[in-house]
Order: sequence, then C-alpha cells, then structure tokens
Amino acid sequence: MFKKTMMFIMIVVLTVLAACSGQSAKQEMYDHLEETVKQENSFKEQQAVLTELEEKEQKLYNQIIDSDLDDLEEIQKLSDEALALVEERQEKLDLENESIQSAKEEFSKVEPLIGEMEDNEEAKQIAKEMVTAMEERYAAYERMHNTYQEALKLDEELYAMLKKKDLQEETLRTQVGKVNEKYQKVIDANDEFNERTDDFNKLKREFYAAAGLDETSESSAE
Repeated sequence: MFKKTMMFIMIVVLTVLAACSGQSAKQEMYDHLEETVKQENSFKEQQAVLTELEEKEQKLYNQIIDSDLDDLEEIQKLSDEALALVEERQEKLDLENESIQSAKEEFSKVEPLIGEMEDNEEAKQIAKEMVTAMEERYAAYERMHNTYQEALKLDEELYAMLKKKDLQEETLRTQVGKVNEKYQKVIDANDEFNERTDDFNKLKREFYAAAGLDETSESSAE
C-alpha cells in the first residue's frame, strides 16, 4: 500500500512539473518574441528616415537634370549634396541592419523551447510554422538589404559621373538605366519582405491564441 501511494505521489509530482515546464516554456517564448519586436524598433525608425532621405535625394536629382548643362559648377554642387545624402543613407542602412541582426539573435532563442511545450500540440505545431516564417522573413530581408547596398553603389557612381565635364549622354543614360533597374529589384525584395512579415504576424497571433497568451498592442513585426 505504501509503495502504491508513493508511486501515485511521484506521478502527480511529475505531472505538475511537466505542466509547469510547459507553462514556463510558453512564457519564455512569449518574452523572447516580445523582445524580438522591441529589438526591431530601431529598424522601423531607420526605415522612416531612409524614406525621407530618398525623397530629398530625388529632389536634388531632379534639380540636376533640370539645370543648365553648361552650369557645371551648379551641377557639381548639387551632386556633392546628393553624394552626402547617399552616405547618410548608408549609415542609416547600417543601423537598420544592426537592429535586424540583434532581433534575429533574440528570436533564435525561441525554437529550442518548442520541444518543451508537451502539453499543447496545437501551439507546438503553430510555433514551428512561426519559426519557419520568421526565418524566411530574415532571408527576404538579407536579399533586400544586399540589393539596396548595390543600389547605393550605383547612386555614388551616378553622382560622381554627373560632376564630370566631359560626360557623354549615352554614358549617363546607361547608368540611369542601371540605377532604375536596381531600385525596381529593391522594391520587389521589399514586397517579398512585407509578405513574409505578414505571414509571421499571422502565425504569431495564432500561436498566442493557441497557447493562451496575450498579445500586446505593439507586438507585431513590421
């Protein structure tokens, strides 16, 4: 009778510990997911600044194109201003990337906890899909980031070219074509990144619902 009682107690204790472990794993995942979003705050800030800098640069480019071709001094002045904006955009892009890499490192702590959620198979399955979606999102970001870097290089070449006195129209036309083509790729990469972000946010909401977790008002990736 004593052995049976002790066996029953052990089973109850193990069951309680397993439940606590599952609850702890869910809470840890929640904490890492929320921290991941916080780590991306700088990314969102830099995105806004980059858009503003792009608009300023576009105005300068339009001024250059509308300038009298014989007024080389004015064109060189405007080109230097545009080059300064390209450099500033590179700095913001680096800060944006640092934010994403920091968030990525934080998110990497989520997957090892999924196996500990033994009490909720539905939440466990959704969590796996959520991790896959985020990995695809980060891969999309890398493509977007690398393409944007290439576009900045082409911008530098363009403005350096515009400062030359003996610039040939055909040479300029070719460079502008390269720039436009590259930025179209940036737009396409950004669209893909946004789609992957939507996928992740949807699965994250589903995971929170299945795991019985509350989503904060600002807990979605952007």
